Amino acid sequence: MDVQERIKSAVEENDIIIFMKGSPEAPQCGFSMRTTEALKACNAEFAYVDILAEPEVRAGLPQFSNWPTFPQVFVKGELIGGCDIVMDLFQKGELQTLIDEACKD
Repeated sequence: MDVQERIKSAVEENDIIIFMKGSPEAPQCGFSMRTTEALKACNAEFAYVDILAEPEVRAGLPQFSNWPTFPQVFVKGELIGGCDIVMDLFQKGELQTLIDEACKD
């Protein structure tokens, strides 16, 4: 399976997934830390991929998503965005709504 197929599979198999530097328990950059904290504050159950441990995913994800920076959050197969967008949604209360909708199924 090539890297694009692996990314697509991960996005499709998880209602909420974050491609980040490090792990939710040990983020390796401030943007990843803030984004996972926002998801946790919304009681989101989410999968993650550590792009530092998977350099081929780090290289291929911007082509897949057409988004150049990390972290990247996908909900129900749709790119939500990176740290700034997730934090904006969180502060407006919209992230909670998005997560609640994603978890209804």
